[in-house]
Amino acid sequence: MRAALAATLIAVALPAAAQTPNGEAVYRQHCAGCHNGSMPRMPNRDALKTLTPEHVETALNSFSMRRQGASLSLAERRAVAEYVTGRPAGSYRAPLDIIPKTAYCAAATGGADPLAGVAWNGFGGDTRNTRFQPAAAAGMPPTAVPRLKLKWAFGFPGVSASGSQVTVVGSRAFVGSRNGIVYALDATSGCIVWAFEAEAGVRSTPTVGGTGATRALYFGDANANAYAVDIATGKLKWKTKVETHQDAIVTGAVAIANGRVFVPVSSMEEGTAVIPTYECCTFRGSVSALDAATGKVLWKTYTITETPQPTTKSTSGTQLRGPSGGGVWSTPAVDADRNRLFIATGDNYSNPPTAQSDAIMALAVDTGRVLWVKQTIAGDSWNTGCLQPADDASGRAHCPSAAGPDHDFASAPVIATAPGGKRLVIAGQKSGMLYALDPDTGEYVWKTQVGDGGVLGGIEWGFAVDTARAYVSLSSAFEKKPGEAGGIAAVDLADGKIKWRTPPSGDTCRGRAGCSTGQPAAVSAIPGMVFSASLDGHLRGYEAETGQVIFDTDTAKDFPTVNGVKASGGSMNGPGSTIANGMLYVSSGYGSLGFMPGNVLLAFSVDGK
Repeated sequence: MRAALAATLIAVALPAAAQTPNGEAVYRQHCAGCHNGSMPRMPNRDALKTLTPEHVETALNSFSMRRQGASLSLAERRAVAEYVTGRPAGSYRAPLDIIPKTAYCAAATGGADPLAGVAWNGFGGDTRNTRFQPAAAAGMPPTAVPRLKLKWAFGFPGVSASGSQVTVVGSRAFVGSRNGIVYALDATSGCIVWAFEAEAGVRSTPTVGGTGATRALYFGDANANAYAVDIATGKLKWKTKVETHQDAIVTGAVAIANGRVFVPVSSMEEGTAVIPTYECCTFRGSVSALDAATGKVLWKTYTITETPQPTTKSTSGTQLRGPSGGGVWSTPAVDADRNRLFIATGDNYSNPPTAQSDAIMALAVDTGRVLWVKQTIAGDSWNTGCLQPADDASGRAHCPSAAGPDHDFASAPVIATAPGGKRLVIAGQKSGMLYALDPDTGEYVWKTQVGDGGVLGGIEWGFAVDTARAYVSLSSAFEKKPGEAGGIAAVDLADGKIKWRTPPSGDTCRGRAGCSTGQPAAVSAIPGMVFSASLDGHLRGYEAETGQVIFDTDTAKDFPTVNGVKASGGSMNGPGSTIANGMLYVSSGYGSLGFMPGNVLLAFSVDGK
């Protein structure tokens, strides 16, 4: 994974920065060949002018253009960002400077201990990644869901895409953004308690760990750094670089147990592979265990044991390397009592394929030792070069021979208990298959084909599990047209049988550019209700027993915001809903891959109260 995230990389190499950068000169020398229309899926000059300088600089610093931006100085990146967006020189503003002063809370909020109370902590809501909130903590009976109304909206300044999922602990809501700002918000009003600027963009959902004075907020960034931030003030406690590979990135939330922070590492190298001169590929996925108090690395386990070596040469004569890949895109699931850490891995980027790609792995919490590996699809070596037309020898030069289907895991594994008390590890794959594994051996208990697979098919970013069923949404955003892509199903934990299936709600796109009805975003659940968001901008609530849609709101529109930032919603991908204390929080806007951009965090409550 993640072809989707890196499909817009430019296949050029950039030189060292000039001392006095000129945005037009940088663009003409290094960007015009691609952005003037000679490469597919590249935004042209007209499209670039719709963006802000801050958005372009974020792409060059953190995400789709990071490999190219790495060779530019900060001044060059900002100069070319101003030029391509048609803004005057000097108009770029640093991320913290964009935040309106009036957006901050006027006084301390939340009482003596603002973290006291219910929580949805981290991406999965708990250390087992169930994405299920019990009734008392949800504070939202199913009968009240049709009455959900917007209570407040928060605009992410300086970006045109949302970032991480929201974590709620007590009266605080924590969320990361694509330009590297992590916000602590008052959960009831949306005012800013504090803001922290990371080195790069933050898609990793912040997670609260520790107790009392030792509590901290932990997360990762797009430069593979892990952070601990003071929960009350937003001041940095420690920062640790967990991987030095230039394409390494932390997308999954960290997991916390036994005084340790477990950091998953994936990468953008799958997209870097389209650069004809790049010696593809050398990244290996990993998980690092850090001391929660100091950030010291206690152990690090690579998903692929072999170090990359020279293999063959591409058709253009570039040296190829491998094995590579096996990125860990999602947060680990932790069973600390049994000394087990479960992770899901991505595909290989280059040949030779390995036995650890497209797999679920069990590691020992205390040592990182690999206890077992269950590979579900063998031979899945794939990179973004495989998306290039068959007659494009340069673009496809690094596509592995006998390329696989790119059916890796981006969804987090879930520790579940089936009726009768049997412990299971549940895993959802881009192939559309849902698996139940024995946590002690990794052997299949059952497996069910829930939907079709694809590069953006099958089960993408996460599913929810209650005491009886798994609730799984489907994507197929590249593979099927609007009205056919998407859908959601309920699968019994006991035997893997599909209890109900609800198709997508028709073609809601109506010809809108960048719109799809695919549902790749993570699913969330409370007793009696399941929530799933879509690339068409809709958030829907389904009855858990029947799959009937009883709540549907369209977020792909403009919103007035509590912080005074101009904001709109768009496609919803990656993070799902967070439900706690009678409120539902969800971000809207995913502009990557040509989907509908947006920059808003929405908070709903019953009747908007």
